[in-house]
Amino acid sequence: MSRLWSRFGARTAAVALLSVGVAGGFYLGEDRETQQQGLTAQVGLEVDQAEYAYQRDRQAEHQLDSARQRAAEYQAKLRAAAAAKEAAQRAREAEAAAASRKKERAAAEAAEAASKPYDGPIPASCEEYSGNRAIGCALMLEAGFGIDQFPCLDKLWTKESGWNHKAYNSSSGAYGIPQALPGSKMATVADDWKTNPATQIKWGLGYIEGRYDDPCGAWSHSQSTGWY
Repeated sequence: MSRLWSRFGARTAAVALLSVGVAGGFYLGEDRETQQQGLTAQVGLEVDQAEYAYQRDRQAEHQLDSARQRAAEYQAKLRAAAAAKEAAQRAREAEAAAASRKKERAAAEAAEAASKPYDGPIPASCEEYSGNRAIGCALMLEAGFGIDQFPCLDKLWTKESGWNHKAYNSSSGAYGIPQALPGSKMATVADDWKTNPATQIKWGLGYIEGRYDDPCGAWSHSQSTGWY
């Protein structure tokens, strides 16, 4: 009876132990699954946090790159504006310099025109003339003037007397080719001043040189005032 009970008790204990083991194994397996689920959730959270941090860092880097690009574009605009301003200043300076040079050239041309009122053709020699003009051309060269001065002398005395050595202005008393006033002034050269064109021309050239330096100076004065 005691052995039977003992066998029954052992069997019962074994079943109980088996049951406890099964139950324990069940609970252990369930706890392992729960732990696995918790670990998976934790890993997922950490992955989400890492992804969030990555996206945040990328966004910050993108914002930084955008800021750098905007700063670079702004600096480029500043440089372009400065270059444009400098180019405009250089253009204004160049225009001012060109205007100044143009003004200087105009002044020089005006001065040259004033110093030489005649800019027409220059005779090659006195052989191009005849009569009193030929005499006047030859005497002018003897007096030391260049052939380029004769066109001015020709214009001057053509206006005054037409190179007529007997020309007389009854209203003023001027006489001869140079229209000396009075005509008797020409006697300082020779007594034949009334009839000799060479005497009149020599006196006239001396008068021009003493008062106007050269025939073109006398012609310029005559043009501006009507007399010389």
